[in-house]
Amino acid sequence: MDTVKVSPKYQIVIPSKIRERLAIRPGQRMRMILYDKRVEMVPIRPMETARGFLKGIDTSVEREPDRL
Repeated sequence: MDTVKVSPKYQIVIPSKIRERLAIRPGQRMRMILYDKRVEMVPIRPMETARGFLKGIDTSVEREPDRL
């Protein structure tokens, strides 16, 4: 676990191990979510990266008659 310090301008540096693991790049946008008494940072990914992420999903599930 890494510890960071908030600068006088309320900025923080994301530790390199975390940046590398999440593939965060300079200029990338992050979504800040307040959850209970903590802040969660979620990288915003371009829609193009979602292409094919459901490849191989089983689509033969039984559907409601109005959903065919």
